[in-house]
Amino acid sequence: MEKETLKAEIKRLAKEKNAVIMVHYYQQDDIQDVADVIGDSLALAQKAADTQADIIVLCGVHFMGETAKIICPDKKVLVPDMNAGCSLADSCPADEFERFVKEHPDHMVVSYVNTSASVKALTDVVVTSSNARKIIEMIPEDTKIIFGPDRNLGNYINSTTGRNMLLWNGACHVHEQFSVEKLVELKKQYPSAKVLAHPECKSVILQLADVVGSTQALLNYATQSDATEFLVVTESGILHEMKRKNPGKTFIPVPPADSTCACNECNFMRLNTLEKLYDCLLHESNEIHVDEAIREKALKPILKMLEMSK
Repeated sequence: MEKETLKAEIKRLAKEKNAVIMVHYYQQDDIQDVADVIGDSLALAQKAADTQADIIVLCGVHFMGETAKIICPDKKVLVPDMNAGCSLADSCPADEFERFVKEHPDHMVVSYVNTSASVKALTDVVVTSSNARKIIEMIPEDTKIIFGPDRNLGNYINSTTGRNMLLWNGACHVHEQFSVEKLVELKKQYPSAKVLAHPECKSVILQLADVVGSTQALLNYATQSDATEFLVVTESGILHEMKRKNPGKTFIPVPPADSTCACNECNFMRLNTLEKLYDCLLHESNEIHVDEAIREKALKPILKMLEMSK
């Protein structure tokens, strides 16, 4: 089936089945083009909570599908590829994290949304890169906090808030791989460019950034800024929306250290394709299921996040 025909069929099926196609900014361009909702993890969670659709097709990675199912147990939640996992979520196995939490019983547990449902069930409040700093600052200063699983985001929050959160030693393989040397070279090549970096990057990268923020925050800044050139230090999928919203501006992806590729892509995100999206919607396959006991526990910290994010 030709690409444009495939896109039309996906939109037709979604309307016929009362399905909403929710797409993360890190998805390939073709999938972003058929989205009913496009956004970062916080936006997708908020939209899932409000949707009137019978079916949610979550084009992202597995934990995002789980999050939608936790929020919407009465909806059928589908993902194009069940193997689209997350290196950050995988860096925090629930059994190991549970032992860690039990070793520090006097600590409040704050978990990044990039975690499994089982880890969320061990958590007091979930955060995303959009709201992590805001939520941490809402917690009393004398509260001891465990923050997991992203050590880079945790270090960034510690450095900007003066907190001393106890960090789980996890990381995202995409954001860990950005090259400082190549960023410095690009800054010389584009001296007027603003550097936009995601807080999952290492601190040495963040120190070179003009703006540190979630994918949504970086997109908003690029759209509102008078600057016309930007060096983008996050997964390169966001460039599609940046270019779409800012046709007169230039966006240059910063490459990883160990690659000749000009951009940095998440291999898990890229497992999703238009063909897989069409198939899962047509057959209503790759349905996400979450154990009810875990779902009930995981829902509480997600609802707390949504309330604190208002």
